[in-house]
Amino acid sequence: MLPQAADFRAEADDLRELLATLTDADWDRSTLFKQWTINDIVQHLHDGDLMASASVAGADPFAAYRAERQAMVDSGLTRVEATRRRMGDLTGRRLLSRWYRAMADLCDRLSVMPPDARLKWAGPDMGVRMFTTARQMETWAHGQAIFDLMGATREPADRLRNIAEIGVRTYGWTFANRQQAVPGPAPYVRLTAPSGDTWEWNDRTPENAVEGDALAFCQVVAQTRNVADTTLKVVGEPARIWMSLAQCFAGPPETPPAPGTRRAVGSAAAANRR
Repeated sequence: MLPQAADFRAEADDLRELLATLTDADWDRSTLFKQWTINDIVQHLHDGDLMASASVAGADPFAAYRAERQAMVDSGLTRVEATRRRMGDLTGRRLLSRWYRAMADLCDRLSVMPPDARLKWAGPDMGVRMFTTARQMETWAHGQAIFDLMGATREPADRLRNIAEIGVRTYGWTFANRQQAVPGPAPYVRLTAPSGDTWEWNDRTPENAVEGDALAFCQVVAQTRNVADTTLKVVGEPARIWMSLAQCFAGPPETPPAPGTRRAVGSAAAANRR
């Protein structure tokens, strides 16, 4: 199996384990991510996996799926409203079952694709490995809002390296997506993995660097935390500007969360469920 496909499935397994503990009422609770409910987030993940499956099926199925989605947005609906309308009454435990089944099927299909295959997406085409990592990243990043809301702990694993990799590779994309000039050479990145290993990217330049915890770096590039809420050491103007805007996912430019606005809710969520 493609290693990234196994990591994608493991990421979904972690989220599924938490979702299986939710009450019916929990699914309609608002998270700290744009006030999306848990239903909204899982519908969004399901929609993304279905679009990914259309891409695996070929350029024409992908174009048709994407056009259907875009037509609803062009009609005046927000993206979350459009997803709600397309999903209809697919919510709660039925949504959990349908999402997980589609995700597993997608993993199976990605795992047997030729390594050099290219797949269409909302941004630039991607190789199958990076495409699969992007689905892992989306599942991990959107899942963070649910873990935060429920006061649940998600133990970090070294499969975060995939997300760190896509974060480093999208240095230039962060600025191109905003039609801004790249502020300088890609910073040196040195991260401590959950296992204690050291991961490094780019030339060693102490005057232009991001160093620290791999989990924190992934949270910043996936915009689940503001860099000010982490212990990352950021040195140099290119590194500073990048960490203030970093966006490792496709789509229009998104503003990272303000300091203190994305956080674990803590034990209150668990207490409310007892």
